[in-house]
Amino acid sequence: MARSILVTGGAGFIGSNFVLRTVATSDVHVVNLDKLTYAGNPHNLDSLRGSSRYAFVQGDIQDRELVRSLLRTYNVCAVVHFAAESHVDRSILGPEEFIRTNVGGTFALLEEAKSYWQSLAGEAKSGFRFLHVSTDEVYGSLGPKDPAFTESTAYAPNSPYAASKAASDHLVRAYHHTYGLHTLTSNCSNNYGPYQFPEKLIPLTILNALNGKAIPVYGDGKNVRDWLYVEDHCDAISTILAHGKPGETYNVGGSSEKANIEVVQTICELMDELVPQSASRPHQLLIKFVTDRPGHDRRYAVDASKLRRELGWQPRENFRGGIRKTIEWYLGHKEWLDSVVSGTYKDWIAAQYATR
Repeated sequence: MARSILVTGGAGFIGSNFVLRTVATSDVHVVNLDKLTYAGNPHNLDSLRGSSRYAFVQGDIQDRELVRSLLRTYNVCAVVHFAAESHVDRSILGPEEFIRTNVGGTFALLEEAKSYWQSLAGEAKSGFRFLHVSTDEVYGSLGPKDPAFTESTAYAPNSPYAASKAASDHLVRAYHHTYGLHTLTSNCSNNYGPYQFPEKLIPLTILNALNGKAIPVYGDGKNVRDWLYVEDHCDAISTILAHGKPGETYNVGGSSEKANIEVVQTICELMDELVPQSASRPHQLLIKFVTDRPGHDRRYAVDASKLRRELGWQPRENFRGGIRKTIEWYLGHKEWLDSVVSGTYKDWIAAQYATR
């Protein structure tokens, strides 16, 4: 049987982009395990329907019997672990699910991966990899002049989401150092691109601009993030999976530090250009500053020089070009956008922004 990789959370934003890219650019068989929570959308992967190199399984990473069966049935040579609750605002309103999924789920997956790996022999055992996809938010917040996060930056998570990811990072590290499991960890900066659920800044801004609705910006809009186009991130993950050293952590950044207000203004400018018939032009008039969220980290910046130096990766997309591609994708996929903006989504937006 051909060897396969098990991707968890492969119907989510980054996961689905990774699955599509992997099937298109390699001969590996991809098994996608996804619980299909609100942000997981199997329609992201409709183009793979009928493919002999893709299998979708709906299930929870905490279902250890299911994970155990998939690892053995599909002769898995690597696990790429995306599955996570990932939105800071949701973690503030309801942190329990973040602990359950991000900590408990990662633990369950590690336990089954360890057991499976220990059953292997020879090249199958030495070549097995467990790649944990994490975030730069585990490092906390930076001042305006502080150097960017490196892989040796001390962890200082400031939200329930970031704390849950920090805990999962530590578990992955421990399973390498204690048991010898061939783990890899990537800590990435803020992603954007096709298939991102419109609760995050960039797709929310695009959606509201399209609909002529107020575009909410937290606080003074000067919180800074390093923005990474999702295709570049997926390329980095493939590079780490193929060439990374077991036990190592690799930071992935886009070398594009931007204040939130600059991101929103760029989107508005491009919307003016790309949707000239819009009654909402100029779209910048839709910007509305709202009460900041609790514990909002001021600045993230990622030093990805280790990944460039040791594995030869670097981002290919600049920020403005990536934003243009992203807007064009959403404009060309309005049916997808309409399908994910359900009553549940509207309830969430109301709960998050109505009183701000």
